[in-house]
Amino acid sequence: MMTKERPEAARIYYSIGEVARMFDVNTSLIRFWEKEFDIIRPHKNKKGNRLFTQRDVDHFHTIYHLVKERGYTLKGAREVLKTKPGEVTRDMEVIKTLKNVREFLVQLRSKL
Repeated sequence: MMTKERPEAARIYYSIGEVARMFDVNTSLIRFWEKEFDIIRPHKNKKGNRLFTQRDVDHFHTIYHLVKERGYTLKGAREVLKTKPGEVTRDMEVIKTLKNVREFLVQLRSKL
């Protein structure tokens, strides 16, 4: 019996290990951020394993950007997420678009 693999974009849940690998951080940091930021609410299975949705992963992207790339403290990142959530979301969309454009241009250059 053959099973169809789901494409990555269609995944419903990600394990804590998968999320940690996405950001190249330890799983302990993922657990810590989960406790520090109330916007991250993973599901837990019967064994107690955390299962993160795509929305949780998007929140991790935002937190990672604020803390690791922009240099915010955890308190500062929480404040920005509470006071300017629309602005942060917009910034993240712009960054995502720019990364996609860069990837396209790199692929285009490699074909020349």
